[in-house]
Amino acid sequence: MAGVVIAITGGVASGKSTVSECFHRLGIAVADADVAAREIVAKGQPALADIAQKFGAEMLLPNGQLDRGRMRERVFADADARRALEAITHPRIRTMLREQCAQAPGPYAIAAIPLLAEGGGRDHYPWLDRVLVVDAPVSLQRARLLARAGIDAAMAERMIAAQASRAQRLALADDVIVNDGDENALAAIVCRLDRVYRMLAP
Repeated sequence: MAGVVIAITGGVASGKSTVSECFHRLGIAVADADVAAREIVAKGQPALADIAQKFGAEMLLPNGQLDRGRMRERVFADADARRALEAITHPRIRTMLREQCAQAPGPYAIAAIPLLAEGGGRDHYPWLDRVLVVDAPVSLQRARLLARAGIDAAMAERMIAAQASRAQRLALADDVIVNDGDENALAAIVCRLDRVYRMLAP
């Protein structure tokens, strides 16, 4: 079991997934909130039934799975809808992440939590030992979002505006990676942090 849990968080398109993958390549277990979020709303799961009851059956595809595109449009256009969805999903995600980190092998585990600041921060995740914020300029976040399929300028602005500010995320940080360079530079930074985190393990 991992003796230390490090959270990775950051704004949309900041490079959190790339950083998490760098740690994974070093042999560190990564519990990913985005993966947990998909698992808890899979067909047949209680959270999906709660979503359909709250938002209507139109949020489901004909095969009974969540219509992610429609749900995304809804919650990024309506703050109340986003909070309602988070009330359904976040407690379940937190439980799953904690269980996965507790069972992880190795000296420490990574909990990749994109919405840590929005989801109550350390108050809702008291089992985190340290928080690593992946930071990027908003202009770079916007450019990365526009490079993704199905995201136009208006959607990109809504996605950025819906999240906590950079200042709010950085206020949680024990460590910060500024991800405005290439992946090789990022990997070198992760290697240095890995050495630090291994020393923290009991």
